[in-house]
Amino acid sequence: MSCSLLEFGRLQELRTVRDFLFQGQKPDAAEERNQADNELSWDTSDWESAWDTENNKVQEGASSTQDCAAPSGPWLHDCIVSLSPCSDLLVVAREQKAVFLSAKWRTDESGREEMTLGLSWSGTLSTEEGECVSSAIAIPLASQKRSSTGRPDWTCVVVGFTSGYVRFYTEGGVLLLAQLLHEDPVLRLKCRTYEIPRHPGVAEQHEELSILYPAAMVTIDGFSLFQSLRACRNQVARATAAGSDVVPPPPLAYKKWGLQEMDSIVDHSSIGIMTLSVFDQMKNASILGGFNASVKGSPPAMSQYVTVGAGPFTGFYYAVEGSSQPLLSHVAMAVASKLTSALFSAASGWLGWNKSKTEEDSTPKQRPKVEPATPLGIRFGLPDSRRHGESICLSPCNTLAGVTDDFGRVTLLDLARGISIRMWKGYRDAQLGWLQVREERGDRDFSPTGSMPRRHALFLIIYAPRRGILEVWAMQRGPRVGAFTVGKHCRLLYAGYRLMGVNSVTSQGWQLHTQQVCLLDPSSGVLRTVNIPFHLALSDKKSEQAKDMHLMKRLTSALKTRDMDPETLENEARSVLLEIKHPAIKKQALESLLSNRSVTASCLTSVMGALKEALQQQAPEEVDVSLLQLCSSQLKLLQLYTNIQQLQAAARSEPALGHDGLEDLDDELLRVLPVLQQYAEFAAKPGVSFAQDLPSSPLPVQAFLSHMECSEDGEVQVIGRSETEWNQLGYFLFWDSLSGRSPNHQVCEALHQAGIRPQHLLSLLLSVWLQMEQEVLQKPVETVQNLHTQLVALSNMKGTVEDSWDPQSISPWWQQVRHACVQSHNAAAALLAALVAHRAAKASITSLSNSKLQAEWEAVSLELEQWAVFVRQLEDVLVLQTLLLTPSPQGPAGGAPVQCSIKTLLEGGTGGIADAVSKWVFRQHVAPERLREMLTEKERGKEKPEDQMADLLWSVCQRFPHSLSPDLLFAHCCWEHVVQWNKDPEEAGYLSWAMEHLKLVSSPHIQLGISTMMWTTFIVKRFSAAAYLMEKVGKAPKDRLCRRDVGMGDKALTAFLSCCVQLLQILMEADSAMQEVSAPELSVEEVWSGASGPASIAELALEQKGVHYPLVQHHFLLASVLHAAMTFNVKVKPLSLFDSKGKNAFFRDLTTIQLMPSGDMDAAVVALRQEFLFRLLTGWVQATDDASNSACSGSTGPKADWWPSLCLELGTLLQINPDILRRHLVCELYSQGLDSRAEELTLEVEDKDVLGSQLLVLTGQRLSYSLLHSQSQTHAAMELLARLPPTLCTWLKAMDPGELRCPLVPLSQTSRLVSRLIEILPENHAQYSLALHLLEAVDVLSAED
Repeated sequence: MSCSLLEFGRLQELRTVRDFLFQGQKPDAAEERNQADNELSWDTSDWESAWDTENNKVQEGASSTQDCAAPSGPWLHDCIVSLSPCSDLLVVAREQKAVFLSAKWRTDESGREEMTLGLSWSGTLSTEEGECVSSAIAIPLASQKRSSTGRPDWTCVVVGFTSGYVRFYTEGGVLLLAQLLHEDPVLRLKCRTYEIPRHPGVAEQHEELSILYPAAMVTIDGFSLFQSLRACRNQVARATAAGSDVVPPPPLAYKKWGLQEMDSIVDHSSIGIMTLSVFDQMKNASILGGFNASVKGSPPAMSQYVTVGAGPFTGFYYAVEGSSQPLLSHVAMAVASKLTSALFSAASGWLGWNKSKTEEDSTPKQRPKVEPATPLGIRFGLPDSRRHGESICLSPCNTLAGVTDDFGRVTLLDLARGISIRMWKGYRDAQLGWLQVREERGDRDFSPTGSMPRRHALFLIIYAPRRGILEVWAMQRGPRVGAFTVGKHCRLLYAGYRLMGVNSVTSQGWQLHTQQVCLLDPSSGVLRTVNIPFHLALSDKKSEQAKDMHLMKRLTSALKTRDMDPETLENEARSVLLEIKHPAIKKQALESLLSNRSVTASCLTSVMGALKEALQQQAPEEVDVSLLQLCSSQLKLLQLYTNIQQLQAAARSEPALGHDGLEDLDDELLRVLPVLQQYAEFAAKPGVSFAQDLPSSPLPVQAFLSHMECSEDGEVQVIGRSETEWNQLGYFLFWDSLSGRSPNHQVCEALHQAGIRPQHLLSLLLSVWLQMEQEVLQKPVETVQNLHTQLVALSNMKGTVEDSWDPQSISPWWQQVRHACVQSHNAAAALLAALVAHRAAKASITSLSNSKLQAEWEAVSLELEQWAVFVRQLEDVLVLQTLLLTPSPQGPAGGAPVQCSIKTLLEGGTGGIADAVSKWVFRQHVAPERLREMLTEKERGKEKPEDQMADLLWSVCQRFPHSLSPDLLFAHCCWEHVVQWNKDPEEAGYLSWAMEHLKLVSSPHIQLGISTMMWTTFIVKRFSAAAYLMEKVGKAPKDRLCRRDVGMGDKALTAFLSCCVQLLQILMEADSAMQEVSAPELSVEEVWSGASGPASIAELALEQKGVHYPLVQHHFLLASVLHAAMTFNVKVKPLSLFDSKGKNAFFRDLTTIQLMPSGDMDAAVVALRQEFLFRLLTGWVQATDDASNSACSGSTGPKADWWPSLCLELGTLLQINPDILRRHLVCELYSQGLDSRAEELTLEVEDKDVLGSQLLVLTGQRLSYSLLHSQSQTHAAMELLARLPPTLCTWLKAMDPGELRCPLVPLSQTSRLVSRLIEILPENHAQYSLALHLLEAVDVLSAED
């Protein structure tokens, strides 16, 4: 767990960069030398720390050279190199030229994504004559968008020149602005950005850019610079797009200090604002002002600056805040000047104002005004007349700084105290950097004080180019924790800042992706960063815990590696576990290893053995007892796992043994074998499942260990987890024996010797037997014999059937078998297991009884009686399940079959069996009449050998004569169909079949109860919604309204109302028949008498109260009106046909007594009722074409023959004279041309006189159409019209044939109608003579035809 160098990027086109920067120059002879000089060969053990001798090894740098790499050499040392802290832009500059390299992502040959820095811009930066680049930095600017997560918006390149200019560029080399703040050469550019304070007392430091000159220093406020750069960049974008007007950016706010009392300055660091303590304030006041110096009440805030150079070697400057006002500079924006000059030059060319080039060049350029510096005296320094400082590097925490000098020393400064606290020798031309490492999560989880803040460790990175070595030192007085041989021509790139433009508000939730320190190798173009574990900074006991945590993570990483071979993984796991010191972490690592599925059993055994041996070699007081017990128990379980695998592999090659003494078991098998075959045929259906969920999937050792737990006394507990894992464990232990591949008892003996309780083994054996039902049924005889062998072997173990078993109680061992089979839905496997257990229990009880007194035979019979009842129940379940598994005619769309077991049938109550069969009836789409035939044919002895479904149903009914009596079965079928209809009301056929099933119930008591429950539960709500909807619209509603208010379409609503009429009719008939028949008595089979669940539908029906017959009849009237209105599309408001009492009685509970209408109804209401019935009869006549095409009486459509009789019945109930309805019906039939039907109904009319008058008008309309309105009038007809009496002629002309729906009727029918008129009308009738004239006219027309 030592330091490491990690490659994170690579530079492309380095040769192109070098050729551009050194254009026209030949490389030095030194560049041609062999790169072997880069290697470090001397011994450094004298200054190695003893702490890191185990973990820190010098890593060799890669020496492979790619095509894109430049030749090795010190050419990069002659350049100014700056890398953005986000590693997305590298600036390389020399003299007047510069190259920008931007980050790109590419895929290497192995398919791995890697970052490369490719050439994005190259050119000349200098604009003043003779100026060269002296310093450059790349500052990433934060995005101001709310969606930003910490990535930079763009990167600004700041370049300082020897002319004193500081220029700002974009990544594309576009000049944004230039500033001349001092006329001396720029020595160094440095930046400070916002850092989140780690402690509440630390003051926030403002962002700033500092520029060092030989005798002055300028600090530009970061916020002011950020705003100016954004404004200039936006202006560049506008000018590039449309050449818009120039908007001046905000001025820069800066401070300029003249650094005094120091001979020469070469580098600096701006520490930031600090506040002295009261003691330091008084000390400084007394030193500077003497004994009588006055002290201010509050210490002033000061900005601290540290410089390095000569005379003194290091200088400390303090600028009190407020002593100098910020200066505002005029921003010389390059874009504006370029646009202006371009426009004027173009205009002057057009207008002839173009001057000569010499005149333009001779015009002197005006340099900007330079503000004077504010003098700042040195507070103190570190005097060393011979030592000259070369560079200073500030730490991220602003408390330490590293200084290099010309003596080859590296000095560590404490900036708060202003003293040197450490010095390293032998580092000439050293390059420095800092790395701050944050404590990882989990490193302090073992703290006794609970949660503590995460700490930070500080490391100093020193690169010694003359020795080609990179070192890592822990601060402040820590040892060297890492060393790497990296070559002599590398560059250590340390920015010391992050993103500009960040504050405490915008930085919340950001993840800043920045590299603190990078090493650039020009020979290969590789960029590397240093990775340092946090624990290397620790020197106390907690460092061991941190190191253990890192070892733990190393093991986790190795376990996640997929392509690691088992041997390597084993060695890695062994070394990590032996190296971890802390017992809790070692236990955590051990548990992680045991739970990883990629680790083999041999690897676990080897690692656990080595760990146990190492623990046993320790002193007894140092050994963690729980860890040693864990190792011992897991080794024991691993040995058991390996032994079982070896036994099963060896047993497969042995011949199978025979089974003796199972003749009675074979007889039982032969008895149930036909049903088993039929069950297997239906149960064997293809399905889709995941391989890892199958019991036959291989059981990894990790799953085996997770199911086992060793107790302190050596007993092994089997832990029940998910059902899938439990079945896989049972399959692993017992299936080879059950399937006959390993027919020996060695597995059971090995398991028992390991300390596993027989009860757990029995549970596993039964679970795999019940789960592998289909495989068992393929070879039932062989597998049953193997199960018997295994069960007997388990029963003979100690702790199963004890000799001290109480004769008056049930054996817990055999009760466990029954309990497992009771819950299983695999009926065939459960029955076979019960037969085997019954035989084994009988043999065991017999052997026990032989050694006891004869008085204890009662206990034997009690246990055997339990088995007899249990086997009978399982046989019943098997036959029932076989029926339920019969495939549906619709296939999978018919739904999944019902799964039943003894438990589900007992918990389903007395109606559970009938409910299951009713679901099967619905799934099979068996019509009610067909179901009745299937039941009655068997009773009468009619057999159809091809009808397998009927045979199965008959077998089930024979086994359940009480639970599946016809009335109960029809009642449950009715209820199941209405439940399914309620789920999908559009399927009106379900509700229709429910009514048919209800009609087949013979008991009126059950009929009445089910009808009442159906009405209350499912019908009345939709029925009332339909009534109110129709009352609202005044006619049959459209489909959209029906779906909105009732929840079904208009066609489904019509069928629903028809079923409502039938249901109310059944209610009235059942209520009438209840007085003559007594209520039935319900019972169940003796073996199923223990059912304890909800009451059956029939029992609930018998508990219902009686209904109020007038109220049911009242609803029947409304239902009939609604059904008729929907069928014939009659306009009516149904509730308006009743008075207020009748309206209030609707939709009430049918069992209550309501105030019903009585006496004569209001004439207006009677008139509405009569008009409605007239329209109903008219609609029926219109729907009926002729007698031959009319529907049968059983039809429910508009052509059904029962509509006239229903209207007459309704007329009687609605206080309307039926004779009026008959006369209207006769007239409608004659008007339709259906004379034969009309003649039949004429005989039933009582008031012949009124009917004769109505028919006389109808006859006149027919004759008027023939004589006056027909298109084919004959000459004879005209003569006949002339011969008619004037009164008759006038009467015929007054007739309107348009009222006839079928005016063109044969004259023979009209003649017969007139003859009937003569018979109906009495001779003293006022219109009798008119009828005689009509008869004469019709006879004449008939004779002429």
